[in-house]
Amino acid sequence: MKVKEKMAVASISKTLTKLGGGSSFLLSHRAPPRLYSSSAAAALSSAPQLSPSSQDQENVGKGSAPSSTWSKWLLFLPGAISFGLGTWQIFRRQDKIKMLEYRQNRLQMDPLRLNITSPLTEDLKSLEFRRVICQGVFDEQRSIYVGPRSRSISGVTENGYYVITPLMPIPNNPQSVKSPVLVNRGWVPRSWRDKSSEVSRDSEQPLNLAPSVQQSQQSSWWWFWLKKPNIVEDDVPSIASVEVVGVVRGSEKPSIFVPANDPSSCQWFYVDVPAIACACGLPENTVYIEDTNENVNPSNPYPLPKDVSTLLRSSVMPQDHLNYTLTWYSLSAAVTFMAFKRLRPKKSRR
Repeated sequence: MKVKEKMAVASISKTLTKLGGGSSFLLSHRAPPRLYSSSAAAALSSAPQLSPSSQDQENVGKGSAPSSTWSKWLLFLPGAISFGLGTWQIFRRQDKIKMLEYRQNRLQMDPLRLNITSPLTEDLKSLEFRRVICQGVFDEQRSIYVGPRSRSISGVTENGYYVITPLMPIPNNPQSVKSPVLVNRGWVPRSWRDKSSEVSRDSEQPLNLAPSVQQSQQSSWWWFWLKKPNIVEDDVPSIASVEVVGVVRGSEKPSIFVPANDPSSCQWFYVDVPAIACACGLPENTVYIEDTNENVNPSNPYPLPKDVSTLLRSSVMPQDHLNYTLTWYSLSAAVTFMAFKRLRPKKSRR
């Protein structure tokens, strides 16, 4: 039997060789291999398998643990910020109370006379909010108008300007100021600005006494026998001095909405003492005072001086800071309560 089997295999191999397929024919026509046997398939089916969705959920769960913690803390961030703003308003209120008390104490001091204290040698910060008395002559030609500034009169709002005029010294007058001073004379309406400029141009008269004196001398035949000519004092124009009672102030701090000053076109939107002094031809460290004289002529009320009580007021008073504090603390409490409510586990209904 073995010899017959060998002879059969040899004949089959010869037949395949003649057909030209050989081993390649067997490889190309053999049946596809079975991937899994029945026992292996049963083992794989019985083994626990993880679907892609479950694996992704595990990976996300591992990485989302820190992020969920941070998200919980972020819920309390608005409450913490609101609490901080409320605390900041408390400190702001204390600072505002100290500032107003400082101003009130300075205003209660005895006024200084600027003929004794030289403004150029004194520290301007040490003079701020001090009442002063100064005497001199207003130089109307160099007046500067700052504005527009609104003023409410009997419920009606009217626009106008603050007029700032240099107060010049009077020669040979011991009561006069020793150096020029910028004086904020008060509020004037818009129409008063143009009117005053016209009046100042019409009132400009050259002070020339020589022709009148010479004419009076030639008219008198007995002038040669006199040592000094007789000059009538009424014909000599006298310089009208003014006395200003005011408070020393500094430059204003404009907000971001206020335009910049333009000295070249004479447009001033806020008080900048060094710039205004330079525009008037005065030193930058010129003293600037605000007229607070309450003796106003009813027939000529303009310029209207500032009220002293306005210096003891601020855009945000201490009571306003207290209201802001209560508002921020209430908001902080409400937001924090909402955060706790959000993180509190919900009770399952049966």
